[in-house]
Amino acid sequence: MPEDSVNVDPRVAVYAGSFDPPTHGHLDLILRASLRFDTVYVGIGNNSAKSPFFLPGERKILLELICKGISNVKIEIFSGLLVKYCEQVQAGIIIRGLRSVSDFEVELGIAHVNAQQDRGIETFFLAARPEHAFISSSVARELARHGGNLEYYVHPEVATAMKKKASG
Repeated sequence: MPEDSVNVDPRVAVYAGSFDPPTHGHLDLILRASLRFDTVYVGIGNNSAKSPFFLPGERKILLELICKGISNVKIEIFSGLLVKYCEQVQAGIIIRGLRSVSDFEVELGIAHVNAQQDRGIETFFLAARPEHAFISSSVARELARHGGNLEYYVHPEVATAMKKKASG
């Protein structure tokens, strides 16, 4: 049975994902979390089940660009278990966004696994705002590949990078 972490802080949160690309929905959750926690680490992970559009370093640059001015947000790339990353940065909270009931079912299972690994780290779920509930990185990638309008999905700087990447 895992023990509670002794070195995590409930005022420090991690919002992890692939962010490929970072969307308006991601930015909204980052902003909302930054208002509630002293420090929010945006952890860029690698989903081996997906073919990346942007490399992790490119995603980091894009997130830093769209999060500039949010002083308590730190953007980092990590690998391995999310719980281990949380322990490394001493985060007591994992932030997860929910767009739908199916997201909840998946995320609840992941939260249970994380709790089994370290009971001292809690998962907080934030519901997507209605205007962001149907935004997904995969749709944004598909639109970019086929010259679609990205305005609804991503920040203008991200849209520019996506168009450049898709055309070259």
